[in-house]
Amino acid sequence: MSEALVWLITGAGRGMGVDIARAALDAGYQVVATARDAALAAAAVGDHENLFTVDLDITDPASVSAAVEAAVERFGGIDVLVNNAGIFQAGSFEEVSPEQFRAQMETNFFGPLNLTRAVLPIMRRQRSGHVITITSTAGVVSSSPFGTAYAASKFALEGWMEGLREELKPFGIKATAVEPGFFRTELLVEGASTFWPELVIEDYADTAETIEMWKSMNGTQAGDPAKLAAGLIKVAQLDEAPARWVAGADAVEAITQKGHTLVHQASALLELSTGLDVDQPTEQESSSQV
Repeated sequence: MSEALVWLITGAGRGMGVDIARAALDAGYQVVATARDAALAAAAVGDHENLFTVDLDITDPASVSAAVEAAVERFGGIDVLVNNAGIFQAGSFEEVSPEQFRAQMETNFFGPLNLTRAVLPIMRRQRSGHVITITSTAGVVSSSPFGTAYAASKFALEGWMEGLREELKPFGIKATAVEPGFFRTELLVEGASTFWPELVIEDYADTAETIEMWKSMNGTQAGDPAKLAAGLIKVAQLDEAPARWVAGADAVEAITQKGHTLVHQASALLELSTGLDVDQPTEQESSSQV
């Protein structure tokens, strides 16, 4: 890859995508900052000679194709793809409508798939590139209620990225999943990135209280998105790209604990779990069959 790498970043109209775009520009890269409204990305990131902003709706294949074509026309290729755009569909599973659940998957899961599918032919021709997908601690640990739809979308990304990494190795293309904890981004902005459940079920009487708790977290999270963005540049510059970058002390603690939990669960019923192979015939039974 050339020194003036081309970064294509989704969700750069606000939140973490803005910080990632700025960090990439500060590192001397050429940046394609995308948002549903490119003007928002231009205003948020600020003027820069190496910045190109493009309209992009990751759920619309035609919009995806147009944005990728515009990026290649402007800079000649795409070296780093950052799948960052996403939304948070909050709510207990039964209170999240089927339409809301599908919308969550369309944006957080199928959206990155759409864009990566459009970018990979370019990277394969280059025989180089790096696909970076922002998942979440919730893509590894889904122990808290009220986030089943969000966790489902992020778990799906984790499985996809894990397999994709191996598929892309022969072409010199790297793949890294990034698992942030709680960062002071705009993910919890109501009606923009966060959506509350449409259905009401009496048994989930604490829904209103839980919604207020989530609202109160906006702007108080411990993580600094600018520091995450600077760290992501360092991760992308490593010769050996990590399969995962766990971002934030809270994420490290939660995911480490999940690892211990999985080991415990795998061995909890060890005799029952490992005794399920087809029974092999005894020596006497084998001789009688001859």
